[in-house]
Amino acid sequence: MFYRPGDGHGLPHNPFSAIVTPRPIGWISTRGADGVDNLAPYSFFNAVAYVPPQVMFASTSAKPDRDGTKDSVANIRDTGVFAVNVVEYAAREAMNQTSGAWDKGVDEFDDAGIAKAECETIDCPRVADAPASLECRLTRIIELPGAANIVVFGEVTGVHMRDDCLVDGRFDVTRYTPLARLGYRDYTAVREVFPLVRPDDA
Repeated sequence: MFYRPGDGHGLPHNPFSAIVTPRPIGWISTRGADGVDNLAPYSFFNAVAYVPPQVMFASTSAKPDRDGTKDSVANIRDTGVFAVNVVEYAAREAMNQTSGAWDKGVDEFDDAGIAKAECETIDCPRVADAPASLECRLTRIIELPGAANIVVFGEVTGVHMRDDCLVDGRFDVTRYTPLARLGYRDYTAVREVFPLVRPDDA
């Protein structure tokens, strides 16, 4: 099968996000200029550079009370900071609860019963029990073609790692089972890892 996105795929459901999988989930926490905390998951998320460490996430929809975007992007525009929290399988239901298009006055930490902690290098909350959290300062926001397609880039200024995830000096993802997004409403859990040695490292 071949299709041109502009012409439509002719299938019952859009296959695009099912093709680009699995995708890590960035559980983005922010604090609005009004002091209201926000927490929302984004599956268009990834690390993009080592030195300095940098990450990105993309928001692809809007809420009526946020002038063409969502709470996360609006808060970051106002404050210039955000945190990325790693999502473990055990937190799947709480993460899903925070994906709702709640009013901008709703604190998703409270709504979903998630413990929060303060970041060290930025004025922003983080998920207290997350396997890892990355404190980030905004570097740029880019608007992409299409309605409400916005990419946020940030430099990591602080890194939190849960002690039980550190094994022999390495961050061990098998200690917490990362949750990843597939297509449609599907997710997967990472329970198995294996090494491959690059040819120039042999």
